[in-house]
Amino acid sequence: MKRAVRSIGAWLPVSVLISSLALFAVACGPMDESELAADEEMAAIDEEYASAEGELRFCVWKWCRDFDKWSWRPRDPGTSDPGTDEPGTDDPGSDDPGTTDPGTDDPSAPSPTLLPRPTGICPSFATGDVTFSPAGTKARKVRIWMNPAAAASLDGPVVFYWHGTGSSPSEALSGLGQTIIDQVTALGGIVAAPYSDPDAGFFPWFLTSSRTRLDDLMVADEVVACAKEQIGIDVRRIHSLGMSAGGLQTTQMSYRRSGYIASVATYSGGLNLSAPASQDPSNHFAALIFHGGANDRVFINFQSASERYWQDLDSRGSFAAICDHGRSHSIPTDARASVWEFFKAHPFGVEPSPYVNGLPAGFPSYCDLSP
Repeated sequence: MKRAVRSIGAWLPVSVLISSLALFAVACGPMDESELAADEEMAAIDEEYASAEGELRFCVWKWCRDFDKWSWRPRDPGTSDPGTDEPGTDDPGSDDPGTTDPGTDDPSAPSPTLLPRPTGICPSFATGDVTFSPAGTKARKVRIWMNPAAAASLDGPVVFYWHGTGSSPSEALSGLGQTIIDQVTALGGIVAAPYSDPDAGFFPWFLTSSRTRLDDLMVADEVVACAKEQIGIDVRRIHSLGMSAGGLQTTQMSYRRSGYIASVATYSGGLNLSAPASQDPSNHFAALIFHGGANDRVFINFQSASERYWQDLDSRGSFAAICDHGRSHSIPTDARASVWEFFKAHPFGVEPSPYVNGLPAGFPSYCDLSP
């Protein structure tokens, strides 16, 4: 049995109608960190934009720069975008794929009891775009990273990545980085980055725009169920990560799929409104929460949303750490290895957290156990 704009000279001012404000209510995807130093002039976006005459300074992915376009396996040649995996940004010593916590194979360890079952015909798994067909929603492509040789002998983790507005599944190459993806896939696991459904509207995920449709989570359920059936997975190691709208989506998933989610990380995500009901209140999933400080505002205040998420989890007895990287609305690529270490240290049901007395050496100095 298997084991296991940059601006167009400046930020773009636009007079907006109140009806337009709803369109931009959730943030866009990340800006490249190399541009952030030049973007210090970004004004805080606040209650002024409730006025139809207010100016909205906004970015929509690469529109911020050039107003041109939206722009556990080894990778296949040519699958990564040039320059998305910045060298030297991962923590030293993160190249060992086998540093999982002791007791992973302990039969007495808690396991999820609400694992989904396939509702459609499961596809064959391979690196690249794979189409899943869950019942009750349209078929959807998901970008999969995997190592068939490792998957043949190991049951590894599943890491979901949800991209920001105007971005694409290849954002996982920035949010996780190819080094971390390779470590996940070397353990026999998969990284799964869904494509968005155009029916969701301007923002990529239904639940980030105050809709109640669960289509995106139904796709995630199908990925988990089919991966378990087709290749085998470590059901205690199902995690989620996302940026901006994808961070808000990960926040929603953490509650609504707490029946199988082990731990999560959010880049500029959090709770914009009240928390949804938890699928399994007994699962105190762990969260590593990132925001970019006082200027992490693209209509909503992501610092406040992140702190609200931390406070809610703390009140429920979940372990959560929070990290203010101070670089506005961006992916903190220096923290990618720490995200992976956090996931490895927090399989399903682990309590108390091994980090309860402090974060390990090597985590960013801007991370703490409370806001």
